Amino acid sequence: MASLNPALSTLPLAAPRRRAWRRRIFDACGWGLCGLAFLCLGAATVWILATVVLHGLGALNWKMITQGTVGTGGGLMNAIEGTLILALGGIALALPPGLAAGIYLAEFDTGWLAPVIRFFSDVLVGVPSIVIGYFGYVTLVEDLGWGFSAAAGGIALAIIALPYITRGSEMAIRQVPREMRDAAYALGASDSRVVMSITVPLALPGVLTGVLLALAIAVGETAPLLYTAGWSNFLWNGHLIQEPVGYLTYAIWAFITEPFASAHALAYAAALLVTGFVLVISIFARLALDENTGWRRRMRG
Repeated sequence: MASLNPALSTLPLAAPRRRAWRRRIFDACGWGLCGLAFLCLGAATVWILATVVLHGLGALNWKMITQGTVGTGGGLMNAIEGTLILALGGIALALPPGLAAGIYLAEFDTGWLAPVIRFFSDVLVGVPSIVIGYFGYVTLVEDLGWGFSAAAGGIALAIIALPYITRGSEMAIRQVPREMRDAAYALGASDSRVVMSITVPLALPGVLTGVLLALAIAVGETAPLLYTAGWSNFLWNGHLIQEPVGYLTYAIWAFITEPFASAHALAYAAALLVTGFVLVISIFARLALDENTGWRRRMRG
């Protein structure tokens, strides 16, 4: 074997060591900046939550959740009812087309239609919610003459929730093992039978997670509802059009700027309720994704 070049053995070792030290310094600076950013974000989150919880608990009482709003005082029963109607109505409208689109993208991803659906779904996620609210105002409130109403607000929220349900359903269905589909096809099952009896039931926890995340987003929306649902101090009378409804995010947006203690109490109580709704929905979403829950084990079984 030929001996090594003597010149190579005389190369100084200082350069590699300097490079190693520079890498360590840069790594330390990078991790330090990441840690600082995390601390700043965590501190801001804790401060916001502490402000909402402390002021909200001080303002929330039995009267607040059992009476309607009267001017800048009263309670939030009308807003709680309206929030549930608008959010659940929007999800009910978005679920059928969103689930159908997710099934198509996951199971029949061929031809020109699938990329088009996926592209518009991604674009719709990035559209500002106030633009969707303005679209709802022009088309539903003005052109169709519905006025501020639960129907207009629910449709606006459905447009916002649709891409989340679509992509969540697609990803959940894609995670179903291919062997399950092949076994069903080997037994003579049709495409519709495989989808409805195999893939959708197995992907149901993931689909539910997408639905719950869309519901959490719908509960926290304000801008699209300002242009479509309006505001009402009264309980919903069951009319889908020509009847504005109240909702919690309007109480936060409108009453916090009023120079009255009663209005501030409504705003903080509404903020606490919205935070509680989103927290509960997020917990259910995490439980639906948890591999160790009994529900997921039963679905896999």
